[in-house]
Amino acid sequence: MHALLEPWSHPFMQRALLELLFVGVVGAVLGCWIVLYELAYSAESLAHALFPGLVAAALLGLPLLLGAAGGVLGAAAAIALTTRLPGIGRDVAVAIVVTTLFGLGVLLALTPSSPPGLDGLLFGDLLGVTRGDLAASGALAALCLAALAALHRPLLATGFDRGSAPSLGARPLLVDLALLALVAAAIVVGVQGLGNLLVLAALIGPAATARLLVRRVPRMMLLATVVAVVCALGGLYLSYYADVAAGAAVAGSTVGVYLVLALARLRPWRLSASRG
Repeated sequence: MHALLEPWSHPFMQRALLELLFVGVVGAVLGCWIVLYELAYSAESLAHALFPGLVAAALLGLPLLLGAAGGVLGAAAAIALTTRLPGIGRDVAVAIVVTTLFGLGVLLALTPSSPPGLDGLLFGDLLGVTRGDLAASGALAALCLAALAALHRPLLATGFDRGSAPSLGARPLLVDLALLALVAAAIVVGVQGLGNLLVLAALIGPAATARLLVRRVPRMMLLATVVAVVCALGGLYLSYYADVAAGAAVAGSTVGVYLVLALARLRPWRLSASRG
């Protein structure tokens, strides 16, 4: 019991767990739509593309959400301009813009003249989360969940029958844009604790794990939330007792659970194939 309870006697561990709960719940619910819409790569590209905006907002003392919005708009404009170049397809344009913007953000964050702490946007500082960070993350997480609840029916209609969605009162283009905006907001929720490089694990990992076991959307969201909470606890225990980075431990736990379940699902198929 002492080993189980001792880590939570420290305030920084309590704040880290609360931050992960905010990220986990939002990531679990939103991640289910990302997986169902097959937007995992788009979400990763979006996370990297808005990184310079996050760094610029931190440098100027502006809200991170404002920087994320500026980063997304800048990336969209850059992709639109790049696709106009002769011989450049859309996929190539997205790759060029995303890698360029991410590299620019890394240069801004890691330059010697930048104030200390900006590298936390890249790698995260889960154990350094403050009460102010928690208040901002909690408020933004609540707004994301409220928006997802309001958009549940349009998301469901567009995701499962895009052609008939307009007849059901849903506009696929607006739904897609709203979903990407929520992904950007969720990245801002998690970037303080997990950093830009690891936040996608919290958005996609629990949902992808739940998708291996269930198909109905409500059950998938519930199971993804359970997976996110279990991985948060397991990752923090691993970080505390093995003395490893907390964000990396949580992300590694999430990926590890997914791999174990994926291999467990493959095993019966392999046995039946070998017998056949």
